Amino acid sequence: MSEQTTGITGVLHVEHQGAVRILRMNRPEKLNALNTDLLLALHAALTVADQDDEVRALVLTGNGRGFSAGADLSEFRGEQTPESVKRNLLRSELMGGIQILLRKLSKPVVAAVHGAAIGGGAAFAVCCDMVVAGENLKFGYPELNHHLTPTGVMTSLLKQVGPKIAFELISLGGNLGAEEALRLGLVNRVVPVETVLETALRIADTWAELDPVQMAATKNMFYRMSEMTFAEGLALGRDVSVGMRHLAAAKAKEAG
Repeated sequence: MSEQTTGITGVLHVEHQGAVRILRMNRPEKLNALNTDLLLALHAALTVADQDDEVRALVLTGNGRGFSAGADLSEFRGEQTPESVKRNLLRSELMGGIQILLRKLSKPVVAAVHGAAIGGGAAFAVCCDMVVAGENLKFGYPELNHHLTPTGVMTSLLKQVGPKIAFELISLGGNLGAEEALRLGLVNRVVPVETVLETALRIADTWAELDPVQMAATKNMFYRMSEMTFAEGLALGRDVSVGMRHLAAAKAKEAG
């Protein structure tokens, strides 16, 4: 790793290690439960990182005993007021917006997950491009058990594992351990808890060594293809290939 610098923004810590930016959710006393302030900070930090040419890859993790315990239910309690309704709408928009943003970023993102990855925390993890999980992973969607409809987390889960497994996880509210999550394709690697961040950083460092334009094109194409038919995906690949060859030729001409 090269020189490390750290920035602290209350509910979110931002660290720079060379071309890798680490975003640490920082509400450890609440198991990094997702309140509006944290969601606002995370959305802003992801947007800023994507616009920074010095950033080549990102790591998303959580401080303390877990990755994220999901929505901060304390924000749902109490009498409904015009202000609380407005805040609930903002939080819902941020939950969806961050999941979309994680896939749309031009920079690849690896989640370094330990302990609880519950509800919205689980959704954020699976929306990252790769997931490294600690052996103590506790992964699940308990919204119905808390008398909540899982409106903000169902889409990403369904895209990841398909209807039967997704419905089981959503409707029964049980938790998966690390090995079961690995078997279902929800995480990429399971490692000892103490090496989760180190493993994620090795992945991010590998990404950071790649050509950023090629990486951005690959990530964009990957998620677009996932929504296409086979023929449409091949056509998109052909079009991107032509575009990248033109870009390479233009760069060669400028260099010559």
